[in-house]
Amino acid sequence: MAALAGVSVGTASKALNDRGSLRAETRRRVQEAAERLGFQANAAARTLNTGRTYTVGMITTDSIGRFSIPLMLGAEDALGAGQMSVLLCDARDDPIREQYYLRALLTRRVDGIIVTGRRAQARAPLAVDLPVPVVYAFVSSTDPADCSVVPDEAGGAVKAVEHLRATGRRRIAHVTGPDHHTSARVRAEAAGPGLVRPPLFGEWSEAWGRQAAGMLLAEKTDFDAVFAGSDQIARGVVDTLRAAGRRVPEDVAVIGFDNWDVMVSASQPPLSSVDMDLDGLGRTAANLLLAAINGEPAPGRHVRPCRLVLRESTAVGVGGGDRV
Repeated sequence: MAALAGVSVGTASKALNDRGSLRAETRRRVQEAAERLGFQANAAARTLNTGRTYTVGMITTDSIGRFSIPLMLGAEDALGAGQMSVLLCDARDDPIREQYYLRALLTRRVDGIIVTGRRAQARAPLAVDLPVPVVYAFVSSTDPADCSVVPDEAGGAVKAVEHLRATGRRRIAHVTGPDHHTSARVRAEAAGPGLVRPPLFGEWSEAWGRQAAGMLLAEKTDFDAVFAGSDQIARGVVDTLRAAGRRVPEDVAVIGFDNWDVMVSASQPPLSSVDMDLDGLGRTAANLLLAAINGEPAPGRHVRPCRLVLRESTAVGVGGGDRV
């Protein structure tokens, strides 16, 4: 292969392993020669030459994969370009299990670790003085020196309320999850003081959505829109409104949060929702981890915007998952 490219063996090795100061034209010739010969770099050889294993660990507490799987897919998209593999470890909210997986990943000499979970709130650092860089995704670290990537949940809530007001809704109610939950509090506070009544806190479930909508109707709250803290809650709200003879969106517009496909598409009508762009969050986390592995860390809290996905539950004639 080196002969075909017209370079030395050492130059060919540098070009294939992206090392050394080579001209772009030289790298191109070597890569073209490798493709013509069907050459693939040996992973073990790359490890010996670079000291890297080209593997990244991902530790999650999200047992059902609702948040971690989209994050992992996004991270794999970014890491795959560098031919890196992801080892997923489910700690199941167990600190002992989490430390076991940390030790296992370090024993495998991973090049870095991504930490994620099912709650978008600050957590204690995985450990101190680790030999590899760590990036927290969706969750954030309480240590400001750590690198964390989180969704702008407050901004997403503001977008939801602004959309409802833009469609002419003026009497908006907010139904959300437990008041001790960070996401529930953040989304409720961002919804603003202009709600028709104080937020209703409960559970992240359809059952709570149905119950809360029944409470709004029973207390004769005058409302023409509901901003729900999750798609599960929103779907429950829609069910109760429909059973009570309230048309969605003609009488009451409803918007959720998370853009969970199995919820928003199964609802009647399909739900508008706030999308936290979890795959984009994963790609960003992976790119920040790659930069840290290459000696360019970016400590601090990195906030990514949410986006609206509009469907029939908030506006007549809107469909197909229009994104804003």
